[in-house]
Amino acid sequence: MFTRTESLREFLRYYPVVSIIVAIHLILFICTILPIFPNSWFIETLSGVNLYIMEGEYWRLITPIFMHSGFSHMLFNSFALVLFGPGLERMLGGGRFLIVYLVSGLIANVATLMLEALTYTHVGSSGAIFGLFGYYLALILFKKNTLSKANSQIIITLTVISLVMTFLEPNVNITAHLFGLLGGLLLGAVSRQSPE
Repeated sequence: MFTRTESLREFLRYYPVVSIIVAIHLILFICTILPIFPNSWFIETLSGVNLYIMEGEYWRLITPIFMHSGFSHMLFNSFALVLFGPGLERMLGGGRFLIVYLVSGLIANVATLMLEALTYTHVGSSGAIFGLFGYYLALILFKKNTLSKANSQIIITLTVISLVMTFLEPNVNITAHLFGLLGGLLLGAVSRQSPE
């Protein structure tokens, strides 16, 4: 389930939503580093800045989900999405998967707005990715036959490691990680339609 054996063409065909999100990550990253683009405009306009959100720039609750602070940040989050997104996209379908992803990221960013300082600035898709972990945990807890025991153990182990690293790594939006995870867990718990 978490081992990728598809060719690139197969991956794009089987998992279009994950593919589009990763493409957006890459495109926005390129727009922030290549001098042919107005780099600072992308960074200043699409980053999550609590003060600007409070002043009415509400798109900043969504756009930071697709922005990253550097190549390693973008690569790590995109890699995590490529590993853990396809299984859930296959189970839920592209539309429901996208809703889980975006709503988890939104919950993470709203929590960041409410709990962090007005001067707090953030980017990154990790809140949304933690939402995927949360949704998987809900499947493990409430729909026990959905995932195999081995896949359940992988998810639980990686979630615990990711949570531990949240508190050990510098410059991490701890609030977004925790509330993204909680958001995904709640979305999975209230989901009435069984995964296909």
